[in-house]
Amino acid sequence: MNALTPYAAFFMRLAVGGVFLIHGIGKFERGIGVTAHMLAGLGIPFASVIAIIVITIETIGALCVLLGILTRAWAAAMALEMVVAILAVKLPNHGNFELEALLLAGAVTLVALGDGPLSVAVRFKHSPT
Repeated sequence: MNALTPYAAFFMRLAVGGVFLIHGIGKFERGIGVTAHMLAGLGIPFASVIAIIVITIETIGALCVLLGILTRAWAAAMALEMVVAILAVKLPNHGNFELEALLLAGAVTLVALGDGPLSVAVRFKHSPT
């Protein structure tokens, strides 16, 4: 292990959290209705509920990942969202899914790595006494 290995999670959190946040802010600004309409047009059932879930993952989840708060849980939700995006949206429409695949790989990596040493959550973790 080299000296930078413990900080891999930090850089991955910045990349994955940053991209999700940019997309989430766009969906939030357009509103639940527009996002739900887009999802319904793609054949996604319960589009309004799914829109709220997607916007939550991509904004609140992304902020938590950026800060290193509940990283594994939010990254798992992000990974699941990317699996659905690839299987339900990109592949059936013969779309390019490079971004979604990279975000999936990054999210799965964060599930494995966790918060890392440079996170807000580190302050709340207790060392064994």
